[in-house]
Amino acid sequence: MVNAGAVLENNMKAVLVANPKGGSGKTTLATNLAGSLAARGEKVFLWDLDRQQSSLNWLTIRPADRPAIHRLDARNDDEPELPRGSSWLILDSAAGLHGKNLARALKLAQKVLIPVQPSVFDMAATSAFLQILMEEKAIRKHRAFVGIVGMRVDSRTKAAATLEAFLAQFKLPVLTYLRDTQVYVNAAFNGLSVFDLPDYLSARDLEQWQPLLDWLEED
Repeated sequence: MVNAGAVLENNMKAVLVANPKGGSGKTTLATNLAGSLAARGEKVFLWDLDRQQSSLNWLTIRPADRPAIHRLDARNDDEPELPRGSSWLILDSAAGLHGKNLARALKLAQKVLIPVQPSVFDMAATSAFLQILMEEKAIRKHRAFVGIVGMRVDSRTKAAATLEAFLAQFKLPVLTYLRDTQVYVNAAFNGLSVFDLPDYLSARDLEQWQPLLDWLEED
């Protein structure tokens, strides 16, 4: 894995997107975060640590005329070279991230995003993961900071209210709730993020993203 010193040396801001449950929305969150940063002119590297390589597959179909997002192809045990002047590193973690791999990923990241969907299975997996995460040295020593993102949330449903009550028990910032919409799905099919779409399609979603983006900029 990339050496933590290399991230600091290159003055990178690194964000880990993590949840042990498959299908929690990690790749949707990671790719759209990369898209948001690229859209504002930042140099962004996307590193997919999952065997399925969904984020990198998305990059392969990304149109050449869209803001560039650079890829890192190395696996967990490799150390890809980071070019000088890199500004952001987005890590799309594998399902089941734990133990040494979790500790190593946390050494890189200043911020950790935890996506969670409003289902009993996702909430149970997230609860167990957060208990483990908060015991990690990087979190205990305030070297990395954790924020939670509600994914595929329909505010009109009982499931959304249940998710909100569930997240309230943790002493962690709930950054935003991203709505359940086909806008993300359709954009991904074309290698796009919601930040690549015209305003009439994405205005509501971009508004939901703003608190998350503001939090990432906080020291």
